[in-house]
Amino acid sequence: MAIRAVVFDLFDTLVDLSLQNLPRVEIGGRSVPSTAGALHEAVATHSEIDFEHFIAVLTEIDRAFRETRHARGLELPTLERFEAVVDRLGIDAPELPGVLTETHMGMIRKQVSVPENHKRVLDDLVRRVRLGLCSNFSHSAMALGLLDDCGFRAHLDALVISDAIGIRKPRAEIFEAVLAELGVAPEETLHVGDSLSADIGGAAALGIRTAWITRRIADREAALRAHEGPSPDCVIADLSEIEGLLDAF
Repeated sequence: MAIRAVVFDLFDTLVDLSLQNLPRVEIGGRSVPSTAGALHEAVATHSEIDFEHFIAVLTEIDRAFRETRHARGLELPTLERFEAVVDRLGIDAPELPGVLTETHMGMIRKQVSVPENHKRVLDDLVRRVRLGLCSNFSHSAMALGLLDDCGFRAHLDALVISDAIGIRKPRAEIFEAVLAELGVAPEETLHVGDSLSADIGGAAALGIRTAWITRRIADREAALRAHEGPSPDCVIADLSEIEGLLDAF
């Protein structure tokens, strides 16, 4: 059956995210790239909480949410994460979670770059098929603003972000949502993403055809060996290869 729609993951697929360029901070005796330094500065304007205590609370909250949310395929919105942190710190500042969210997402946004040929690829594809986005991301406003800035949003007939629907890939519901918006069947759809577990495994479980994009994968063979799910239907190094895939299916 011919492909009628192509669905993209966002980060390290449509755009690249290089978190290693974040400011480095000392956490647990290690120097790591993180937004934590700037987040602590924002917290410190409301309370004299030292950095170590702030990190301990942030780590505790993240661990708890990984167990209660991410382990079940549920999204944790960034604002809710920081609401929990501020509450655990005992700070009475209703505006602070929003400030932390904007601080964190603003720094993340600066680490995003866009391969120069991607706009041209979407220009070509949109003439042939419907296009959609299916992304695990915890702050829809940042993702949508990014798509606007890149000039990609107008090309997309469907936008499904885990923050908005509460469900993360590889759960079926998030893929079903994007299929419903596009009005296509799984077998008429190609999903393109960099994660073997979230993108390839999740899409393949519904019968969606898959393309694993490896532009940002450091060790492809190691990634495949560690993957226990279905293999991708196609492996591509660049989005420019998708148009050829449409002719091959």
